[in-house]
Amino acid sequence: MELNTPCNRAMYYSDSLATRNHYRPLTVPFWDAYFVGMKIRSLLCLLATVWAGLQPAVAKSRESTIRVLIVDGFSNHDWQQTTGLLRGILEAAGGFEVSVSTMPPVGSTAWAAWRPRFADYDVVIQTCNDNGDNGLLEGVQQKPEWPLPVKADFEAYVRRGGGVYIFHAAENAFVGWKAYEEMVGLCWRTADYGTAIQITSSGETERIPPGVGRDTGHGPRGDVFVTRLGDDPIHAGMPYAWRSPDLEVYYYARGPADRLRVLAFARDSDPGLGMLWPVEWTTEFGKGRVYVSTYGHVWPGDVQPPSMRDAAAQTIIPRALQWLARRPVTYPVPQDFPTADTVSVRGEVAVPK
Repeated sequence: MELNTPCNRAMYYSDSLATRNHYRPLTVPFWDAYFVGMKIRSLLCLLATVWAGLQPAVAKSRESTIRVLIVDGFSNHDWQQTTGLLRGILEAAGGFEVSVSTMPPVGSTAWAAWRPRFADYDVVIQTCNDNGDNGLLEGVQQKPEWPLPVKADFEAYVRRGGGVYIFHAAENAFVGWKAYEEMVGLCWRTADYGTAIQITSSGETERIPPGVGRDTGHGPRGDVFVTRLGDDPIHAGMPYAWRSPDLEVYYYARGPADRLRVLAFARDSDPGLGMLWPVEWTTEFGKGRVYVSTYGHVWPGDVQPPSMRDAAAQTIIPRALQWLARRPVTYPVPQDFPTADTVSVRGEVAVPK
């Protein structure tokens, strides 16, 4: 007989109670007290058994679904289409519960009251970018900005262990917000702003001090040869090199570059450079994890761009989210994953309405 079952534990507590009451004067007839005690014991046994049975189901539900919050509302890129495509990719992948928090217009009453509930989610996908005067930010008089309480909440969320995916141009954002720049590690900044990291021909990372080299930039987009740098859970099972379409390779991205690990790199397409730079990396901020990549360029006027239909990007996005949520990285590497010789562009993404 198993002694440590929910029912037996409940009976033990009931018996203990009865033992303690043995030395007290009975205020009700003996048999009434006996039958009341039996009913209490039966009820405790039932409640304990039901509760124990519910726990695995609740735990399994919480473990199986990753809660994702996409934060959007402004960028020089097409942020609305970006959000729709991300939702479509994650819905097709399965295992993700996706919500969206869109920042209201700056200065409005809704903007002042806007408070994304970061703590309710396993991972936040940050797509906002205020750093630029082209695309959707061209001619904008008042640059968009998160309210200060939202910045404070975001910092606290990551410090306490939250996961953040810095999506494409979000790497450019929030010049001067030091905590954010620490999270990102390498940002779109001027040459004197911080450290850059290049990859040597032997596959080593090399730090470039502030003031050496150029401002951050990129050459023409194209089918880019991407190479993994070592092994990590996000890329486990993938080839060590592949081609991704319409990819931007940022040269001289700059920042604190602390607690930073480069996962993959590629050669820039600028005729005057041709150097190797990170295209995927991770950082730590407090107890939190941050993943950054340049996949996912969606410019105003683009419709279902190949950058978002890339089989590599559509595989890496859910795998990065699993890693950020501290779950086992189980999303499969598909048969149509690109090779070192060819890209793999899938059909249109079904965008949820």
